[in-house]
Amino acid sequence: METIKKTEQLLAELPSELGSNYSKPKFLMPDRRVVIEIVKHLQCAFFPDFYKFGEAETAAEHLGCAYGLLKEQIRRAALFGNIDPDRAGTLTDEFFSRLPKIKSMLLKDIKALFDGDPAAKSYEEVIICYPGFYAITIFRIAHELYQMKIPLISRMMTEYAHEKTGIDIHAGATIGEYFFIDHGTGIVIGETTVIGDHVKLYQGVTLGARSFELDPHGNPVKGIKRHPNIGSNVVIYANATILGGDTNIGDNCVIGAGVWLTSSVEKNKRVYYSSAVTVSITE
Repeated sequence: METIKKTEQLLAELPSELGSNYSKPKFLMPDRRVVIEIVKHLQCAFFPDFYKFGEAETAAEHLGCAYGLLKEQIRRAALFGNIDPDRAGTLTDEFFSRLPKIKSMLLKDIKALFDGDPAAKSYEEVIICYPGFYAITIFRIAHELYQMKIPLISRMMTEYAHEKTGIDIHAGATIGEYFFIDHGTGIVIGETTVIGDHVKLYQGVTLGARSFELDPHGNPVKGIKRHPNIGSNVVIYANATILGGDTNIGDNCVIGAGVWLTSSVEKNKRVYYSSAVTVSITE
């Protein structure tokens, strides 16, 4: 059609690159579709009785598929982080050595979800049905790649989880054992957030940045602590917002629904709104 041809010509006349700090050929970019396949194969390898994907059937077959796909995607991503692409095999081996730790963490997360939600009738229900567990699984996979300083892939994974569940956990966040997400929709956890053990989050919680420090050119400064620290045995109810890299929520705190915090709270406190404009902190 003439319209299609004309539109194609107009698009071709516009620059295809954005002038970013990367100038790598497009074909070397990690492939988001393949990264999602890696996630699905790893889910199947962790819990082969519950997840099915592709032609592979056993955990070993899924691991084999994931290994080959991940090695190629790391090779592509390496160029965006000044990593030698020839190290892709070594880096894939290192990541695979971390998989038992990831599964161990996930088993504890399953228990936390089952113990914390009276609606959960079995561990199997948590694995199959809970969006919180789905998002946590992908986060724990992506976090290891983030810690290995492999560019792009971890963010692709967590944004896929965000797309599927409405739960936005940056791959750089540090999250302890027995992590509980109930309902989950609208949760945001920023890159430099640190969360302890046995923490419960409900829908709509934001653990975010209070403001962005700017460089002399007015651009946000990267690589600094921007998001809060949450202690262990903390419960944060729906739509609470906690902001700032110097904001610390102590152990054993309960943060009520709808609370907005930009300052620290000592351990063993309960924070809640007692009126439309007042925040109360009690023992």
